[in-house]
Amino acid sequence: MFKLGLTGGIGSGKTHVANLLASWGATVIDTDLIAHQLTAPGGAAIQAIRECFGEGLIDTHGALDRARMRELVFGDAQRRIELEAILHPRIAEEVLRQAQEATGMYAVFVVPLLVESGRWRDRIDRLCVVDCEPETQIARVQARSGIPVETIHRIMAAQATREERLAAADDIVVNTAIMTLSDLEKQVLVLHKAWCNLA
Repeated sequence: MFKLGLTGGIGSGKTHVANLLASWGATVIDTDLIAHQLTAPGGAAIQAIRECFGEGLIDTHGALDRARMRELVFGDAQRRIELEAILHPRIAEEVLRQAQEATGMYAVFVVPLLVESGRWRDRIDRLCVVDCEPETQIARVQARSGIPVETIHRIMAAQATREERLAAADDIVVNTAIMTLSDLEKQVLVLHKAWCNLA
């Protein structure tokens, strides 16, 4: 099956692009969504997180307290490594399972840190980057989730730069502040048709 990697910085709009591709018949495997499931109440990573980080990082419902964890790991690189050591193998296992069951026109792997990880390039046929200005990323994330600007800056600092992502891309979806949803959809549809041909 043809395999597309889809990435972009926080707030770039990659989820919207993935949703469009899914609606047109691609199988979307979203590593962020898998991470959410692993850290939901009863999720497969909760016990390991509790043991490593303590009860204070688990909320009253038994899920990961994402806001507290975000503050912790984006302020302390060592703690981020510890969290990744818990999550990444479990995410990889679930990605593999979903990929084996994929039945769409092609498979889309949505990976926020695809460029940074260095592990994905040889697993995908093409890499698509959803791109926008850093100021737009910040504005979108604030509007969506109200995360403090300083935290957004720390998250962005832990991600590849815009230039690094664009240099790695085979295909680029431009989703800057002036783009409408209609503009975005037209761009993505052109790429989708090309990827279907490759598939």
